[in-house]
Amino acid sequence: MEVKRRTARTLVAKLSSVSERTRTEALSELRLISKHDPESRPLIAEAGAVPYLSETLYGSSPTLQESAAATLLNLSITSRSSLMSTRGLLDALSHVLSNSPSPAAVQSTAATLHSLLIADESYRPIIGSKRDILYSLLSIITAANAPPRSIKDALKALFGIALYPLNRASLVDLGAVPALVSLIVRDARTGIVEDATAVLAQIAGCEESEEAMSKAGGVRVLGDLLDEGTGASARIRENAVAALLNLARCGSEKGRKDVREMGTKIMEGIAEVAENGSAKGKSKAVDLLKFVVDGNGNGNEVRDSRFNNINDLMNHSI
Repeated sequence: MEVKRRTARTLVAKLSSVSERTRTEALSELRLISKHDPESRPLIAEAGAVPYLSETLYGSSPTLQESAAATLLNLSITSRSSLMSTRGLLDALSHVLSNSPSPAAVQSTAATLHSLLIADESYRPIIGSKRDILYSLLSIITAANAPPRSIKDALKALFGIALYPLNRASLVDLGAVPALVSLIVRDARTGIVEDATAVLAQIAGCEESEEAMSKAGGVRVLGDLLDEGTGASARIRENAVAALLNLARCGSEKGRKDVREMGTKIMEGIAEVAENGSAKGKSKAVDLLKFVVDGNGNGNEVRDSRFNNINDLMNHSI
Protein backbone atom coordinates (compact mmCIF):
# COMPACT_ATOMS: atom_id res chain seq x y z
CA MET A 1 0.00 0.00 0.00
CA GLU A 2 2.87 2.36 0.77
CA VAL A 3 4.25 1.83 -2.73
CA LYS A 4 0.87 2.76 -4.20
CA ARG A 5 0.74 5.86 -1.99
CA ARG A 6 4.17 7.00 -3.16
CA THR A 7 3.23 6.36 -6.77
CA ALA A 8 0.08 8.45 -6.39
CA ARG A 9 1.98 11.33 -4.81
CA THR A 10 4.66 11.25 -7.51
CA LEU A 11 2.14 11.27 -10.36
CA VAL A 12 -0.01 14.00 -8.79
CA ALA A 13 3.08 16.17 -8.28
CA LYS A 14 3.77 15.92 -12.00
CA LEU A 15 0.36 17.44 -12.76
CA SER A 16 1.81 20.83 -11.79
CA SER A 17 4.74 20.50 -14.20
CA VAL A 18 5.32 23.24 -16.76
CA SER A 19 5.85 20.50 -19.35
CA GLU A 20 2.63 19.51 -21.10
CA ARG A 21 4.18 16.19 -22.03
CA THR A 22 4.92 15.43 -18.39
CA ARG A 23 1.38 16.39 -17.38
CA THR A 24 -0.11 14.31 -20.19
CA GLU A 25 1.89 11.21 -19.27
CA ALA A 26 1.12 11.53 -15.57
CA LEU A 27 -2.57 12.10 -16.20
CA SER A 28 -2.75 9.14 -18.57
CA GLU A 29 -1.21 6.91 -15.91
CA LEU A 30 -3.51 8.23 -13.20
CA ARG A 31 -6.47 7.52 -15.43
CA LEU A 32 -5.40 3.88 -15.91
CA ILE A 33 -4.54 3.32 -12.26
CA SER A 34 -7.81 4.81 -11.04
CA LYS A 35 -9.72 2.64 -13.49
CA HIS A 36 -8.08 -0.69 -12.72
CA ASP A 37 -6.98 -0.37 -9.08
CA PRO A 38 -9.78 0.53 -6.63
CA GLU A 39 -7.30 0.70 -3.73
CA SER A 40 -5.42 3.52 -5.42
CA ARG A 41 -8.45 5.78 -5.90
CA PRO A 42 -8.54 7.21 -2.36
CA LEU A 43 -4.76 7.48 -2.39
CA ILE A 44 -4.88 9.58 -5.56
CA ALA A 45 -7.54 11.81 -4.03
CA GLU A 46 -5.59 12.14 -0.77
CA ALA A 47 -2.50 13.14 -2.76
CA GLY A 48 -4.39 16.25 -3.92
CA ALA A 49 -5.28 15.25 -7.47
CA VAL A 50 -8.81 16.65 -7.61
CA PRO A 51 -7.94 20.40 -7.78
CA TYR A 52 -5.47 19.71 -10.60
CA LEU A 53 -8.00 17.57 -12.45
CA SER A 54 -10.63 20.25 -12.02
CA GLU A 55 -8.32 22.93 -13.41
CA THR A 56 -7.38 20.68 -16.36
CA LEU A 57 -11.04 20.57 -17.43
CA TYR A 58 -10.68 24.21 -18.52
CA GLY A 59 -7.70 23.41 -20.76
CA SER A 60 -7.71 23.49 -24.54
CA SER A 61 -6.28 20.00 -25.03
CA PRO A 62 -9.03 17.44 -25.71
CA THR A 63 -6.70 14.62 -24.69
CA LEU A 64 -5.94 16.15 -21.30
CA GLN A 65 -9.57 17.06 -20.80
CA GLU A 66 -10.75 13.53 -21.57
CA SER A 67 -8.19 11.98 -19.20
CA ALA A 68 -9.04 14.42 -16.41
CA ALA A 69 -12.79 13.82 -16.79
CA ALA A 70 -12.33 10.04 -16.87
CA THR A 71 -10.09 10.13 -13.79
CA LEU A 72 -12.65 12.20 -11.88
CA LEU A 73 -15.32 9.67 -12.81
CA ASN A 74 -13.17 6.86 -11.45
CA LEU A 75 -12.45 8.78 -8.25
CA SER A 76 -16.15 9.54 -7.76
CA ILE A 77 -16.71 5.87 -7.03
CA THR A 78 -14.83 5.96 -3.72
CA SER A 79 -13.78 9.56 -3.04
CA ARG A 80 -16.94 11.59 -3.51
CA SER A 81 -16.30 13.90 -0.60
CA SER A 82 -12.93 14.86 -2.08
CA LEU A 83 -14.69 15.92 -5.27
CA MET A 84 -17.55 17.81 -3.64
CA SER A 85 -15.25 19.63 -1.21
CA THR A 86 -13.03 20.92 -4.00
CA ARG A 87 -13.79 24.56 -4.68
CA GLY A 88 -14.96 25.20 -8.22
CA LEU A 89 -15.34 21.54 -9.21
CA LEU A 90 -19.00 21.83 -10.18
CA ASP A 91 -18.23 24.92 -12.26
CA ALA A 92 -15.50 22.97 -14.04
CA LEU A 93 -17.89 20.10 -14.74
CA SER A 94 -20.44 22.59 -16.08
CA HIS A 95 -17.77 24.06 -18.35
CA VAL A 96 -17.10 20.65 -19.91
CA LEU A 97 -20.79 19.93 -20.43
CA SER A 98 -21.36 23.16 -22.30
CA ASN A 99 -18.03 23.79 -24.02
CA SER A 100 -16.03 20.61 -24.57
CA PRO A 101 -15.57 19.43 -28.17
CA SER A 102 -14.92 15.93 -26.84
CA PRO A 103 -17.95 13.61 -26.52
CA ALA A 104 -15.89 11.33 -24.26
CA ALA A 105 -15.19 14.19 -21.83
CA VAL A 106 -18.87 15.17 -21.82
CA GLN A 107 -19.94 11.58 -21.16
CA SER A 108 -17.48 11.11 -18.30
CA THR A 109 -18.58 14.42 -16.77
CA ALA A 110 -22.28 13.56 -16.90
CA ALA A 111 -21.51 10.12 -15.49
CA THR A 112 -19.54 11.73 -12.65
CA LEU A 113 -22.56 13.85 -11.75
CA HIS A 114 -24.76 10.75 -11.78
CA SER A 115 -22.30 8.94 -9.53
CA LEU A 116 -22.37 11.79 -7.01
CA LEU A 117 -26.14 12.22 -7.15
CA ILE A 118 -27.05 8.58 -6.68
CA ALA A 119 -24.57 7.88 -3.90
CA ASP A 120 -25.35 10.75 -1.54
CA GLU A 121 -28.71 12.48 -1.13
CA SER A 122 -27.07 15.55 0.39
CA TYR A 123 -25.41 16.37 -2.94
CA ARG A 124 -28.71 16.59 -4.83
CA PRO A 125 -29.78 20.08 -3.68
CA ILE A 126 -26.22 21.36 -4.15
CA ILE A 127 -25.90 20.13 -7.72
CA GLY A 128 -29.53 20.99 -8.46
CA SER A 129 -28.91 24.61 -7.49
CA LYS A 130 -26.42 24.92 -10.38
CA ARG A 131 -28.81 25.96 -13.11
CA ASP A 132 -26.01 26.04 -15.67
CA ILE A 133 -25.49 22.31 -15.10
CA LEU A 134 -29.19 21.62 -15.52
CA TYR A 135 -29.33 23.74 -18.65
CA SER A 136 -26.29 22.02 -20.16
CA LEU A 137 -27.68 18.55 -19.51
CA LEU A 138 -30.98 19.50 -21.14
CA SER A 139 -29.08 20.97 -24.09
CA ILE A 140 -27.38 17.62 -24.61
CA ILE A 141 -30.64 15.66 -24.84
CA THR A 142 -32.12 18.17 -27.28
CA ALA A 143 -29.08 18.41 -29.56
CA ALA A 144 -29.77 16.85 -32.94
CA ASN A 145 -26.26 15.45 -33.31
CA ALA A 146 -25.61 14.31 -29.74
CA PRO A 147 -24.15 10.79 -29.53
CA PRO A 148 -26.50 8.23 -27.91
CA ARG A 149 -24.03 7.65 -25.08
CA SER A 150 -23.99 11.38 -24.28
CA ILE A 151 -27.80 11.46 -24.19
CA LYS A 152 -27.99 8.43 -21.89
CA ASP A 153 -25.38 9.82 -19.49
CA ALA A 154 -27.15 13.20 -19.43
CA LEU A 155 -30.49 11.51 -18.73
CA LYS A 156 -29.02 9.53 -15.85
CA ALA A 157 -27.64 12.74 -14.33
CA LEU A 158 -31.01 14.46 -14.78
CA PHE A 159 -32.70 11.52 -13.05
CA GLY A 160 -30.41 11.94 -10.05
CA ILE A 161 -31.16 15.66 -9.94
CA ALA A 162 -34.92 15.06 -10.18
CA LEU A 163 -34.85 12.67 -7.21
CA TYR A 164 -34.70 15.77 -5.00
CA PRO A 165 -38.25 17.21 -5.04
CA LEU A 166 -37.21 20.87 -4.88
CA ASN A 167 -35.10 20.47 -8.03
CA ARG A 168 -38.10 19.52 -10.15
CA ALA A 169 -39.55 23.01 -10.46
CA SER A 170 -36.18 24.29 -11.69
CA LEU A 171 -36.09 21.57 -14.34
CA VAL A 172 -39.60 22.50 -15.44
CA ASP A 173 -38.63 26.17 -15.60
CA LEU A 174 -35.66 25.32 -17.85
CA GLY A 175 -37.83 23.41 -20.32
CA ALA A 176 -37.25 19.83 -19.22
CA VAL A 177 -40.78 18.63 -19.94
CA PRO A 178 -40.99 19.50 -23.68
CA ALA A 179 -37.38 18.35 -24.10
CA LEU A 180 -38.14 14.95 -22.59
CA VAL A 181 -41.48 14.51 -24.37
CA SER A 182 -39.88 15.38 -27.70
CA LEU A 183 -37.06 12.92 -27.05
CA ILE A 184 -39.52 10.15 -26.21
CA VAL A 185 -41.49 10.78 -29.40
CA ARG A 186 -38.57 11.03 -31.81
CA ASP A 187 -36.15 8.44 -30.43
CA ALA A 188 -36.84 4.78 -31.13
CA ARG A 189 -33.97 3.44 -29.02
CA THR A 190 -35.47 1.57 -26.07
CA GLY A 191 -32.71 2.41 -23.60
CA ILE A 192 -33.00 6.13 -24.19
CA VAL A 193 -36.80 6.13 -23.99
CA GLU A 194 -36.60 4.13 -20.75
CA ASP A 195 -34.28 6.70 -19.20
CA ALA A 196 -36.28 9.66 -20.54
CA THR A 197 -39.57 8.35 -19.15
CA ALA A 198 -37.87 7.70 -15.80
CA VAL A 199 -36.84 11.35 -15.58
CA LEU A 200 -40.26 12.54 -16.74
CA ALA A 201 -41.96 10.43 -14.06
CA GLN A 202 -39.89 12.14 -11.37
CA ILE A 203 -40.52 15.64 -12.71
CA ALA A 204 -44.25 14.91 -12.88
CA GLY A 205 -44.14 14.78 -9.11
CA CYS A 206 -44.39 18.56 -8.75
CA GLU A 207 -47.35 20.83 -9.35
CA GLU A 208 -45.33 23.05 -11.70
CA SER A 209 -45.16 20.23 -14.24
CA GLU A 210 -48.88 20.21 -15.03
CA GLU A 211 -48.96 23.20 -17.38
CA ALA A 212 -45.78 22.14 -19.14
CA MET A 213 -47.11 18.60 -19.61
CA SER A 214 -50.34 19.98 -21.04
CA LYS A 215 -48.55 22.22 -23.54
CA ALA A 216 -46.17 19.42 -24.60
CA GLY A 217 -48.91 16.81 -24.98
CA GLY A 218 -47.27 14.74 -22.29
CA VAL A 219 -50.38 12.91 -21.09
CA ARG A 220 -51.18 11.76 -24.62
CA VAL A 221 -47.62 10.55 -25.17
CA LEU A 222 -47.62 8.66 -21.87
CA GLY A 223 -50.96 7.13 -22.80
CA ASP A 224 -49.59 6.01 -26.15
CA LEU A 225 -46.75 4.21 -24.37
CA LEU A 226 -49.32 2.16 -22.46
CA ASP A 227 -51.17 1.22 -25.62
CA GLU A 228 -50.37 -2.41 -26.30
CA GLY A 229 -49.85 -1.61 -29.97
CA THR A 230 -46.75 0.49 -29.33
CA GLY A 231 -44.65 -2.42 -28.13
CA ALA A 232 -43.04 -0.39 -25.35
CA SER A 233 -40.76 -2.24 -22.94
CA ALA A 234 -41.93 -3.21 -19.47
CA ARG A 235 -39.76 -0.50 -17.90
CA ILE A 236 -41.15 2.19 -20.21
CA ARG A 237 -44.70 1.14 -19.37
CA GLU A 238 -44.00 1.23 -15.64
CA ASN A 239 -42.45 4.68 -15.97
CA ALA A 240 -45.50 5.89 -17.90
CA VAL A 241 -47.77 4.62 -15.13
CA ALA A 242 -45.62 6.36 -12.50
CA ALA A 243 -45.69 9.63 -14.44
CA LEU A 244 -49.48 9.59 -14.85
CA LEU A 245 -49.96 8.74 -11.18
CA ASN A 246 -47.68 11.57 -10.09
CA LEU A 247 -49.56 13.99 -12.33
CA ALA A 248 -52.83 12.87 -10.77
CA ARG A 249 -51.48 13.28 -7.25
CA CYS A 250 -49.82 16.66 -7.77
CA GLY A 251 -52.06 18.28 -10.36
CA SER A 252 -55.07 20.57 -10.18
CA GLU A 253 -58.58 19.33 -10.86
CA LYS A 254 -58.07 19.95 -14.58
CA GLY A 255 -54.85 17.96 -14.57
CA ARG A 256 -56.51 15.13 -12.69
CA LYS A 257 -59.36 15.17 -15.19
CA ASP A 258 -56.92 14.89 -18.10
CA VAL A 259 -55.23 11.89 -16.51
CA ARG A 260 -58.57 10.25 -15.71
CA GLU A 261 -59.82 10.69 -19.27
CA MET A 262 -56.63 9.23 -20.69
CA GLY A 263 -56.72 6.43 -18.15
CA THR A 264 -60.16 5.25 -19.26
CA LYS A 265 -58.72 4.72 -22.76
CA ILE A 266 -55.76 2.67 -21.63
CA MET A 267 -57.09 0.69 -18.69
CA GLU A 268 -56.05 -2.60 -20.21
CA GLY A 269 -52.49 -1.32 -20.56
CA ILE A 270 -52.44 -0.14 -16.94
CA ALA A 271 -53.93 -3.46 -15.85
CA GLU A 272 -51.18 -5.33 -17.66
CA VAL A 273 -48.60 -3.47 -15.57
CA ALA A 274 -50.64 -4.18 -12.42
CA GLU A 275 -50.60 -7.85 -13.23
CA ASN A 276 -47.12 -8.41 -14.68
CA GLY A 277 -44.93 -5.50 -13.57
CA SER A 278 -42.35 -5.27 -10.82
CA ALA A 279 -43.57 -5.05 -7.22
CA LYS A 280 -43.31 -1.26 -7.30
CA GLY A 281 -44.85 -1.08 -10.78
CA LYS A 282 -47.78 -3.24 -9.75
CA SER A 283 -48.51 -1.06 -6.72
CA LYS A 284 -48.49 2.15 -8.75
CA ALA A 285 -50.61 0.64 -11.52
CA VAL A 286 -53.25 -0.47 -9.01
CA ASP A 287 -53.29 3.03 -7.49
CA LEU A 288 -53.66 4.55 -10.94
CA LEU A 289 -56.53 2.20 -11.79
CA LYS A 290 -58.33 3.19 -8.59
CA PHE A 291 -57.84 6.86 -9.42
CA VAL A 292 -59.16 6.41 -12.95
CA VAL A 293 -62.27 4.62 -11.71
CA ASP A 294 -63.46 7.19 -9.18
CA GLY A 295 -60.86 9.92 -9.02
CA ASN A 296 -60.15 9.33 -5.37
CA GLY A 297 -58.59 5.89 -5.26
CA ASN A 298 -61.56 4.43 -3.34
CA GLY A 299 -61.52 1.32 -5.46
CA ASN A 300 -65.08 1.35 -6.84
CA GLU A 301 -65.66 -1.42 -9.34
CA VAL A 302 -65.80 -0.78 -13.06
CA ARG A 303 -69.22 -1.68 -14.32
CA ASP A 304 -68.12 -3.06 -17.65
CA SER A 305 -67.65 -6.76 -18.42
CA ARG A 306 -64.51 -5.98 -20.45
CA PHE A 307 -62.73 -5.06 -17.23
CA ASN A 308 -63.55 -8.00 -14.93
CA ASN A 309 -59.84 -8.70 -14.53
CA ILE A 310 -59.22 -5.08 -13.63
CA ASN A 311 -61.80 -5.31 -10.84
CA ASP A 312 -59.99 -8.37 -9.51
CA LEU A 313 -56.69 -6.46 -9.51
CA MET A 314 -58.22 -3.53 -7.68
CA ASN A 315 -59.85 -5.75 -5.09
CA HIS A 316 -56.56 -7.50 -4.42
CA SER A 317 -54.22 -4.55 -4.13
CA ILE A 318 -50.55 -5.36 -4.13
